[in-house]
Amino acid sequence: MVRKSFPLSRAYRLLEPGPVLLVTTAHKGKANIMTMSWQTMMEFTPPLVGCVISGRNYSFDALVATKECVLNIPPMDLAKQVVGVGNCSGNKVDKFKKFKLTAMPASQVAPPLIAECFASLECRVVDTRMVNKYNFFVLEVVKAWIDPAQKNPRTLHHQGKGVFAVDGETIKLPSRMA
Repeated sequence: MVRKSFPLSRAYRLLEPGPVLLVTTAHKGKANIMTMSWQTMMEFTPPLVGCVISGRNYSFDALVATKECVLNIPPMDLAKQVVGVGNCSGNKVDKFKKFKLTAMPASQVAPPLIAECFASLECRVVDTRMVNKYNFFVLEVVKAWIDPAQKNPRTLHHQGKGVFAVDGETIKLPSRMA
């Protein structure tokens, strides 16, 4: 078997981190949306999610100040909005209005859910020890929502530089894992 060297600058593409999310925050009376693809499940009970949010993002300051957000999981048909949200700043644009997304009230946190997404996870920051060095937040999911009308939604997975994979066929194999 032959192996070829792969650039370290592209190694992250080999460890695709999960579905692209639309993260909502709310601060000083203004809700915002950002696109995020760097997250990982850390624990099941309580559900903990680790995520990286750049200190250059408008949402970073809101999350640091309020310690609340909503992780919204968009279906594939929102791909253009997902990219558009990621290519502009909430400091200058009302992203809900510009991308025709509907804010819905959350039950446990101030930031809104996005109605067009098939799932939303209301979260609170529970650990900030790695924020200063890595911009890494640990979130606890305090409420989870799904849209039962959206059957078998397909998700987007960012591979870098505007390239996305779309999840496909689902298979089930025997497992002893709960």
